[in-house]
Amino acid sequence: MGDEWKYQVRIDLDDALAEVARCDPDNTALRPLSDILAKHDATMRSQFDAFAGYVAEAERNGKENYPLYEWTKATIENPSKKAKYLKSFTLYVKGDEVYPQEIANALEADLRPLVGGELIRRMSKYDTNPANNPQPPARYRR
Repeated sequence: MGDEWKYQVRIDLDDALAEVARCDPDNTALRPLSDILAKHDATMRSQFDAFAGYVAEAERNGKENYPLYEWTKATIENPSKKAKYLKSFTLYVKGDEVYPQEIANALEADLRPLVGGELIRRMSKYDTNPANNPQPPARYRR
């Protein structure tokens, strides 16, 4: 069991470098990270930007079709959560938000030497197993 689950790697960057990564991902200060991402055909996107994009899309297309709209909007409007998600980045491999475990493991292994240094403060790996993922509070679910 577990082979059916897909995985995602996320990293938290230093505050100053998170802003650089959001605005200028090709900046030389990010070179050690961008070299590893290139090796894995991976890109990164801040969770804040992804959340804000979801909210904007829902507002364009009809919020009723976006079950996490209220929760996501409340999250990005909360100053402490906004600060957290501005420096948290989801890593996409070949454009995919989730990918097979062996791909996540290889990416994680190559990034591990950067964790705790000046660039990456923290790294996490998540799976798509619903039992391992917190759900939005009941007041935001339909």
